[in-house]
Amino acid sequence: MTMQSPSRRTFLGAGAALAAGIALPFAMPIRSRADGKTFRIMLNTSTIRECKVDGKKLTIEQKVDVASKAGYDCIEPWINEIADYVKRGKSLKDLAKQIKDGGMTVESAIGFAEWIVSDDARRTKGLETAKRDMDMVLEIGGKRLAAPPVGATKAEDETIPVEKIADRYKALAELGDKAGILPMAEVWGFSKTFKTLNETVKAAMISGHSKAAILPDVYHLYKGGSSFDDMKQLTNGNFHVLHVNDYPDIPRDKIGDKDRVYPGDGIAPYAQIFKDLKAMNYAGMLSLELFNPEYWKQDPNVVAKAGIEKVKALIAKA
Repeated sequence: MTMQSPSRRTFLGAGAALAAGIALPFAMPIRSRADGKTFRIMLNTSTIRECKVDGKKLTIEQKVDVASKAGYDCIEPWINEIADYVKRGKSLKDLAKQIKDGGMTVESAIGFAEWIVSDDARRTKGLETAKRDMDMVLEIGGKRLAAPPVGATKAEDETIPVEKIADRYKALAELGDKAGILPMAEVWGFSKTFKTLNETVKAAMISGHSKAAILPDVYHLYKGGSSFDDMKQLTNGNFHVLHVNDYPDIPRDKIGDKDRVYPGDGIAPYAQIFKDLKAMNYAGMLSLELFNPEYWKQDPNVVAKAGIEKVKALIAKA
C-alpha cells in the first residue's frame, strides 16, 4: 500500500524549522500509567453508540459501565452525550464520580464547534459552543477536547491560508487555556483543511501556541492520503491521543466511517505505527473509535471487550 501526502513539500519548511530548534514549544509530555504499562486504552463511545439494551440505545451512564467492565483505562465521550445527560436533569458531578468509581479517567472528549470556518458570525458562535463544551468536559474531570475542522468540508475551504487557520486554532487554544481544557487539532481525511497530518501539524506549529496538540486517527490518515511515515514528526509533547481502528482494502475515495473495523482486522500498518510510537516514547492514550453498523447490532459488552482485546493483542505483538 503506497500513500503519498499531497502537502508534504509545503510542510518541509516547517519540519526544517522544527529540526533547527526554532519551532515553537509544545505541551509537556503526559505521564505513563502508574502500573508501568506504556499505553492507556480508551473507549470512544462512538464504538457502541448505536448498540441497544432491551431495545433502547445506551445512555452515557450505561456506556461508562460497559467501558469499566471491559477494563478500559479511560473513556472518550461525545459532547452531545454529556449535554443529553444534563438535559435529563442529571448532575455532571455524579457522572464524574461514576467514571472515577469505575476506575477510569476522561482524557479526551469529542466536540464539534465550528471554530475554523471563515464566516465570522459562525466562528464566534463556534467559540461560544467550544467554551460551553470545555466547561462540561472539565466538570466530569476531563482534560482535552478533540477539535476537528467542523464546517470546513467544502471546496472553497481549500483556499483558506494556513496562517488564518493557525490564528483560528490559536484563538481556540487560548480559550482552552482559560477553561483548563486542551483542544487537539484533529486530522479529518475528508476535510479540505486538516485532511492530512502534515497540514494539521503545520497549522498547529504556525499558531505559536505553546500547548498546541495534534489528534491523529489511523483511519483518517489513510482516508486523507497521509503517509504513516509522517507520524515520526510528532513528539510525546504535542501528541496525547491516537484514535485506533483499522480498515479493509477499499480505495480512499470510496471508504467511509462505516467501514472501520477492529485494530488488527484490516490492512493498517500497525507494526510500523507501534515502532514509531516506541521511538517517540509515546505514553498517551490509544482510543478505540469505530462506527461499524455490524458491531452496533451486537451486545455492547461484547463489542467493548472484543475491542480492548484486539488493541492489547497488537500491543503484545509489537
